Amino acid sequence: MTRLLALLLAGTMLAGCNAGTRLAEIGRGPQLTEIENPTQSPNWRPVSMPMPAPREPIANANSLWRPGSRAFFRDQRAAQVGDILTVLVSIRDEAQLANSSTRSRDNSESLGLPAMLGLESSINRILPNSVSASNLVSGNSTSGSTGAGQIQRTETVTLRVAATVTQVLPNGNLVLGGRQEVRVNNELRDLGITGVIRPQDIQSDNTVRHDRLAEARIAYIGRGMISDVQQPRYGQQLLDIILPF
Repeated sequence: MTRLLALLLAGTMLAGCNAGTRLAEIGRGPQLTEIENPTQSPNWRPVSMPMPAPREPIANANSLWRPGSRAFFRDQRAAQVGDILTVLVSIRDEAQLANSSTRSRDNSESLGLPAMLGLESSINRILPNSVSASNLVSGNSTSGSTGAGQIQRTETVTLRVAATVTQVLPNGNLVLGGRQEVRVNNELRDLGITGVIRPQDIQSDNTVRHDRLAEARIAYIGRGMISDVQQPRYGQQLLDIILPF
């Protein structure tokens, strides 16, 4: 009971905090967040990835080419912390699954003791007279189950978002992060993306496809009146979690 009351109290406090924010936005709609340095966020953590062993550079006399270099001429693609590049997000996910199963089982067991060194005649001294030694135990069971399920899902997301290089790993890979907010009337759309890319995957126009991102995290969420009415109340969500039936 104490734990249940604590959960209800926590849900009420959370709803109260959200209610305060919503009351402050009456007549104005959701407000855009300020531009911040992503590395100054309390939730930001530097990325640590497995790195290859370092190699000593080899100098060649009378040569403009440096061993290990990925390009002969320098270009304007993102390569350092603070550089900006565009991430092309094009997700088209379609899945269809159908499953059907049928199970049945029929069991029958019978146990008797017609003869056992003459001791079968002594059974009625222990058990009631209605018990027969030839049919001591008899049982049967029948069970069956039928199940069917089907899943069909189609998702399409096409976006372009500018991201900033926040870290250069020792092997040259780039850690990037970007966030974009778009407000239309009283509805706010928030797009966030983070990941790790190889410099050679950046195209000549300083863009990179989302499927080139390792450890990609792409979030596209909404805040506002429409998004608010599309989700259950906090109390209903809490009851859905704790109620066992």
